[in-house]
Amino acid sequence: MSPTSPASSSDGASPVGRTGPRNPPSTRRLTTAQALVAFLARQYTERDGRRHRLISATWGIFGHGNVAGIGQALVEVGNGRRNSEGTRNGDGTRNGDSHGNRTRPRMPYLQGRNEQAMVHAAVGYARQSGRLSAHAVTTSIGPGATNLVTGAALATINHLPVLLLPGDTFATRPADPVLQQLEVPYAGDVSVNDCLRPVSRYFDRVTRPEALIPAALQAMRVLADPAETGAVTLALPQDVQAEAYDWPDEFFAERVWRVRRPAPDTAELEAAVRAVRSARRPLIVAGGGVRHSGAEETLAAFTAATRIPVASTQAGKGALRHDHPADVGGIGHTGTATADELARTADLVIGVGTRYTDFTTASGTLFENPAVRFLNLNITGFDAHKLAALPLVADARTGLEALTSALAGRGYRIDPAYETEYTGAKEAWEEQVEASFTTPDPTARPTQTQVLGLLDTLVTEEDILINAAGSLPGDLHKLWRTRSRDQYHVEYGYSCMGYEIPAAIGVLLATEAQGHEGRPVWALVGDGTYLMNPTEIVTAVQENLPLRLLILQNHGYASIGGLSEAVGGERLGTAYRHRDPDGGFTGPPLPVDLAANAASLGMRVLRASTVDDLRKALAEARGADGPTCVYVETETPDTVSGPPPAQAWWDVPVAETASRPAAVTAREEYDRRVAARRHHL
Repeated sequence: MSPTSPASSSDGASPVGRTGPRNPPSTRRLTTAQALVAFLARQYTERDGRRHRLISATWGIFGHGNVAGIGQALVEVGNGRRNSEGTRNGDGTRNGDSHGNRTRPRMPYLQGRNEQAMVHAAVGYARQSGRLSAHAVTTSIGPGATNLVTGAALATINHLPVLLLPGDTFATRPADPVLQQLEVPYAGDVSVNDCLRPVSRYFDRVTRPEALIPAALQAMRVLADPAETGAVTLALPQDVQAEAYDWPDEFFAERVWRVRRPAPDTAELEAAVRAVRSARRPLIVAGGGVRHSGAEETLAAFTAATRIPVASTQAGKGALRHDHPADVGGIGHTGTATADELARTADLVIGVGTRYTDFTTASGTLFENPAVRFLNLNITGFDAHKLAALPLVADARTGLEALTSALAGRGYRIDPAYETEYTGAKEAWEEQVEASFTTPDPTARPTQTQVLGLLDTLVTEEDILINAAGSLPGDLHKLWRTRSRDQYHVEYGYSCMGYEIPAAIGVLLATEAQGHEGRPVWALVGDGTYLMNPTEIVTAVQENLPLRLLILQNHGYASIGGLSEAVGGERLGTAYRHRDPDGGFTGPPLPVDLAANAASLGMRVLRASTVDDLRKALAEARGADGPTCVYVETETPDTVSGPPPAQAWWDVPVAETASRPAAVTAREEYDRRVAARRHHL
């Protein structure tokens, strides 16, 4: 992807036809870190005529690997959070300070407490920004850099842009090793930052100042490319960061990276039209690409014309509102009975912006119709060809528009009986959802699904829910009634515990940047997830961001506990309890007070012990103007009605030989299930 930029004039440039020596081009002497920050502040994306700052802020934790480089550079340019492009400074002037006759836009700085969490916050920001704006994350060398790896993997798997700027060991090697350096006997040019190579969409180590120019341009290209985007890493040796160089002014020219919407190939489009017209039981699987493309209205128009039902992956949920006639809910292992039954009998599956994870396909067992074929609309050829599909390589919105137009004159619409079938099944499923959400006794301790039911009665289309791991993603995918395109924010590509709180901060920053301050943003976490990464509560308090944190205390890993029981693991290591006399973990629950912990980090905490308490606490938290936590201990589904069970299988291998009855029984069930797997060729 090539950017556009205004031509830069060099002082004393010779006009056309003039002979004689040229004056040297205008340059600016800056350190490498200063040059990088100045460069980043002039990068923009543009899609559909709207421009966005590509790197709108930098997160950082400083140490000897970046404090004198990127840290000093951020001080040089000004770094207040509210001094980003388009806002005013405290004195009422527009952002940017003058440097001679040049204006330098500021680079807001955000202070994190954990490097992984900073990446999660940046990812939350990028997702809420439609991948059109992103954050950078800078760290010191050593553990600060390796702490980025999990966040980088999450960003790349979910195709969400984030720029990583880890410090690195000395390029000049004046002392070897330095503090926190990993010595690799067989390679002198390897550092711990090389751990970031497999989880980055682009990686470069900038060992000379002038090498920054091509590296930075390549980094921006990847970040702004909808088919390639993910984590991008520029490893920065600490001596190179502080080294000065005469940079050409052209490097700092404003660049606009146009986010393209590629149209489908004519032959592929014709093949797609033929496939749709010949289908009697088609089903759309909407993935995250629908949201990234902003194709929700286009998808609705396509279903209005064809009446084809729409199921959704975790990333695609919200592509249609829950009450849209064609929306049949989540698909796969955590999907609805409606969507999964349609998938079993579908003769054409139209994937739009999905990469078909094992949860979506029920580990290759869901699409049972012997005649089923696949048509995949995806911006990447890699995903478009999955399941031996007919590929339609294009932007989701552009591709759907082309498909709708091509079908319009050919009179295609599904059989009315098929529409009646799925709308009736949807109504029946909604009755199950309502039963799960019902809380008949206001004095009882709520179940997890009843907590969701109470939240469901409270929220509007303005609210945003964030979750990533545990049993909550399954309940949300099956049961949640999504009211707007961006309400449902469940990270299930990497399903990373600890994502929720920092991601909520990123989402709050994005809504603020979009001029939508005041949107309620909820981070939903279990106790296991909370203990993984509560540190960014301090950041929310520092920035006075109105984070709504909902902690569900169930004394352990409920999701993995259930899975462990199902596969013969007998819930080993999944409960947060004291050891019993035999050495197991069946004693009383650990006396951990997560509410007190959240309060100690600066949050206002509302405790709820009953359904009625929780209803009041949620309402109070929703109206709060600062970071607020609601803490509730939930009842286990073993004693009361829980959510509907899984409607499709998921392959977690079971021990082939075992002496314990639980594992033997689990293996028998596994062998029965795995026999249904098929390869779609």
